[in-house]
Amino acid sequence: MKFIDKLAWIHIVDKKILSTRSKGIDTYYIPGGKRAEGETDEDALIREIKEELTVDLIPNTINYLGTFKAQAHGKANGIIVQMTCYTADYTGHIKADSEIDEVVMLSYVDKDKSSPVDKIIFDWLYKQSMLD
Repeated sequence: MKFIDKLAWIHIVDKKILSTRSKGIDTYYIPGGKRAEGETDEDALIREIKEELTVDLIPNTINYLGTFKAQAHGKANGIIVQMTCYTADYTGHIKADSEIDEVVMLSYVDKDKSSPVDKIIFDWLYKQSMLD
């Protein structure tokens, strides 16, 4: 079994979760990405969110939320994505940048528009009464 190790920023407003869609893709993903060699989770998450959404996460507000695993979207069977999720405050104004084409706030009923691991995260957040 092969793992893809990713980080994600969980940003919830009015019981909706921030999600993004990359150019040329019809599936939404919770923003984040992979670590570069030698990066901590915090450093990688700050870099990825700045690249994708133009905002700066505030380092001392970054808090671990949970780790979730599922079949990787669009990958061969048996390739698993492991998503380590964090919450954090930020400064700036969220807007799509880099490879991101669209930024949306999704409700629980929108979970089928997302990747398999995101669906698991949506279910967990819903059970915690964090999403409607």
